[in-house]
Amino acid sequence: MIEVIPDIKFKKQLTELSKAPLNECMQCGTCSIVCSLAPEDKPFPRKEMVWAGWGLRERLLANADVWLCHQCGDCSKYCPRGVRPADVLSAIRQMTYREYARPRFMGRILASPKWLPVAILIPVIIISSILMLAGTFTIPEGPVNYSKFFPHAWLNASFSIITLISYGLAVTGLNKFLKDIQFWYPELKLKGGLLKHMFSVLGSVMTHTKFAGCTANKSRRWAHMLVFYGFILLLAVTVYAILATLTHRYPLSIVNPFKIMGNLAALMLFAGLIIMIINRLFNKNLAGRTGYSDWLLLVSLFLLTLSGVVVELARFQNWDLAYHLYFGHLVCVWFVIIYLPYTKFGHTFYRLAALGLAHAADRK
Repeated sequence: MIEVIPDIKFKKQLTELSKAPLNECMQCGTCSIVCSLAPEDKPFPRKEMVWAGWGLRERLLANADVWLCHQCGDCSKYCPRGVRPADVLSAIRQMTYREYARPRFMGRILASPKWLPVAILIPVIIISSILMLAGTFTIPEGPVNYSKFFPHAWLNASFSIITLISYGLAVTGLNKFLKDIQFWYPELKLKGGLLKHMFSVLGSVMTHTKFAGCTANKSRRWAHMLVFYGFILLLAVTVYAILATLTHRYPLSIVNPFKIMGNLAALMLFAGLIIMIINRLFNKNLAGRTGYSDWLLLVSLFLLTLSGVVVELARFQNWDLAYHLYFGHLVCVWFVIIYLPYTKFGHTFYRLAALGLAHAADRK
């Protein structure tokens, strides 16, 4: 039998992060009954609310069911005591990022507003150092040409290597997360390899079918789909742009199909993000509590999209501040892409792994 030790400090941290009155939960089970995503066998979030009340840290952080929740808000809407289980599960997910971040200090830096200056300073220093090594840390003369400021070979190589290192470390943290789940939940018997089951759930991820069961906040599905596919389109355009630099067909003209696709992706991202931000600001009862990690992701994505559009205009219009804006855009790229495993955007890793694990364990 696995020994479970209550952690009062963890409970206090969870209460502070979620702002939920954990001691007022009376274990009525309404949250699990109204949740259309909860498995029939040991459904969530009732058991998670029990463990939260007792401060069972390991049970909560190494818990796949926390990631099966899509925070639609049904459980919080119908909770008779106003404990807001959706906010509790969201807080647990945030604490999971910090627990399994590799290196651990990066999880702490991206989790607290007091460390935001440091989080900004890291890419500023590294990008500046790369530019100095390339010998191009000056404002070029003549028409705007970003490759004169940051040569494509240096840009593509440095950012690709740093991203691979960041994601490689993230995989080690994710692997520890999966091992901890299997340790704390030995009753989960996996049928086949996890990777195969992760591919099996990709269809539901791509169509966001899990969001369809949410009744309290139906707009979340469409907002997430706009951001999801807008981001995928933007990545596809970025890959094409990297290839275009190798064949000397860059920069792209305004009528290039991939340039048009990039602008369409920006519109999709703007639309989805604006819906999310409006819900967070004016529909708080359904959107749930919005903490620092939520705003960091939304603002980072918004600034990345906005700066990309502005940088594009600056090139075509030959603005004097074009290179300064481009530097700021690269910092935004760093925040969204390279910092991904350490922010709320990391749920793309954890949720896919948890859905695959649930599928492998036949938790329907």
